[in-house]
Amino acid sequence: MKLLVATALLAAQAAAFTVAPGNQPSSTRLFAGDYEPMEGESKINLKIDLDSPKVATMDDIEKGKKVYCRCWLSGTFPLCDGTHAKHNEATGDNVGPLIVAVKKGE
Repeated sequence: MKLLVATALLAAQAAAFTVAPGNQPSSTRLFAGDYEPMEGESKINLKIDLDSPKVATMDDIEKGKKVYCRCWLSGTFPLCDGTHAKHNEATGDNVGPLIVAVKKGE
């Protein structure tokens, strides 16, 4: 089961580097050692566990589904509370949650 959750999280992270057809990235950043902030880029996380050097969450899911926050604005972080919808409306962004589900019959 942990393998399923880990696989889903890795797939979601890999999807962040997928380029939509017709869109060409200005640069490809796949290696943390090569990372340089883009002009105007700033912190994403402005309120969750700010004293920690890295915010990482481990979770088990045995049945059903869980919806995880990816906007860092949820009042129920790491779970999504829908706050991204207000953020998207205000900024024109398109961020949404990560949804992890256990396949029926497993």
